[in-house]
Amino acid sequence: MTSPSHRPDTGCKSSVTHFDRFSSPFMAKSSSTPDAYPLFESHSMSHEHSPAPLPNRPINVLFLCTHNSARSILAEAILNHIGGDRFKAYSAGSSPRAHQQPNPLGLQVLQQAGISTEGLRSKSWDEFAQPDAPRMDLVVTVCDNAAGEVCPYWPGQPAKAHWGYPDPSAGDACDADKLAAFRHTLYEINRRLALLVSLPEAKLQTHCLQATALELTQDRP
Repeated sequence: MTSPSHRPDTGCKSSVTHFDRFSSPFMAKSSSTPDAYPLFESHSMSHEHSPAPLPNRPINVLFLCTHNSARSILAEAILNHIGGDRFKAYSAGSSPRAHQQPNPLGLQVLQQAGISTEGLRSKSWDEFAQPDAPRMDLVVTVCDNAAGEVCPYWPGQPAKAHWGYPDPSAGDACDADKLAAFRHTLYEINRRLALLVSLPEAKLQTHCLQATALELTQDRP
């Protein structure tokens, strides 16, 4: 699934905050308690600054990768944790393996961050192309392989974006090094999703959501 190379002229003014580059605190954390991960807090904003959900429901966001075992699982769990009642996150894979399960190291870093892992499972993206599937407002690929594949037809023509992250499970590194990679990926995904949930109401309206998703693509540190 590829995104347009240019930003559409929708009249939606940019309001994405640029972050200064700094190293991930997870690389230095060793505690297994939720207190070691202070960034992962549910965003509670005053009503006048809170992004409004789409009529009668939250904004549905689907995160895609190849196997739906690591990055997309992390993104689903993080957004459901920090998005309050304004967002509902899902995840799926373009070609999950038979009997695929979420990566245990991914579940471990989520639990250490105080983020619920209940209900997380690996699944095919075909589930979300069914007539009775939740209607998506934003579909995001988080790995390069899935970004280049032909996606199913998504009812409702949702906004689309590619927010790529390196695979923390790749390679032959020891579990300790892979755990550090998962923590770093968790941190990077949270930074972008924290921007998303903090945006003003106008940036999350249906006619602006595509432009907003592309702005967030360009604002990865």
